Amino acid sequence: MAEENEFPAMKNDRLLRAARGEEVDVVPVWAMRQAGRYLPEFREERAKCDFFTMCQTPELSCKVTLQPLNRFPLDAAIIFSDILVIPQALGMEVEMRPGEGPVFPSPLRGPEDLTKLASPADVCSKLEYVFDALTLTRKELQGKAPLIGFSGAPWTIMAYMIEGKGSKTMSNAKGWLYKYPEASHQLLKIITDATVNYLVGQAKAGAQILQVFESHAEHLGPDLFRNFALPCLKQICDEVKERVSQLGLKNIPMIVFPKGGHFALKDLAALNYEVIGIDWTVDPILARQIVGPNKTLQGNLDPCALYADKKSIDGAVKEMIQKFGRDRYIANLGHGMYPDMDPEHLAAFVEAVHKYSKK
Repeated sequence: MAEENEFPAMKNDRLLRAARGEEVDVVPVWAMRQAGRYLPEFREERAKCDFFTMCQTPELSCKVTLQPLNRFPLDAAIIFSDILVIPQALGMEVEMRPGEGPVFPSPLRGPEDLTKLASPADVCSKLEYVFDALTLTRKELQGKAPLIGFSGAPWTIMAYMIEGKGSKTMSNAKGWLYKYPEASHQLLKIITDATVNYLVGQAKAGAQILQVFESHAEHLGPDLFRNFALPCLKQICDEVKERVSQLGLKNIPMIVFPKGGHFALKDLAALNYEVIGIDWTVDPILARQIVGPNKTLQGNLDPCALYADKKSIDGAVKEMIQKFGRDRYIANLGHGMYPDMDPEHLAAFVEAVHKYSKK
């Protein structure tokens, strides 16, 4: 376990303060997928090796994690990795195919396939490269910004493991919820236990805040979400916090991001996550009314707004901050950066957030 005194002192802890509901000089800002293909320097590194080699090589992961912070005055770094390292650690093969994205050559077909999965207890030994990347990156950051660790939420991971690739309907995975409810809960329990171990390992390695991506919340309605997704999200948050506390580490703030899950905000507000991320389809004023005053909100500029000119981006950010307010707020996009975006437009976004949220 990395000791806190091994790391450089923090020079910018706005993100951590905002997550805890403390006062900040300006609203902290970062962007999902801020380390990625829209940056020429990332494409240069990516041309040299495949995607998962980048994830599995701590020095490369660190290098690309830091690239956006070398360009922009961002208030957080997020470790360069992928949510699908958990299925890999559970023994499934995942390929990153050009123009197609992640593909599982042998997805789960039925409940009998659950016997092929490795034990959740073994994931940390297989994901040591992520922990090494976190420790290295935390040191290389020199206190410039907090370091975010992350995982996919169990339903989101389950959906990939069954579909075998991206899907517009997730009908195969949702079919499991109706046809094999018991096996679905069993699979979700395996993923949840693995995720708890993984996130605790990230905290031990130096992650200062953890985000759980429920990227496929939009495919569930309120009932399916409450039955299959919510209990897993609760277990992850509660067990990670308890185990981190037992290790003698500081409380690690946690973020849950339910993309398309506007219907779940009230339920999520009852959990122990300090921060709830919202996508661009949710009105910030309504979100604040739903989650109450004791949660920090994160989001939610439409990523496609970054295709506009810089003046329009400036105006959109001004309106966004007026709606969210500057307390208990972390500025972000409503989803991730797209590969064809102009880096200078992200710069305009970051600059506008700091400009319009100064105390």
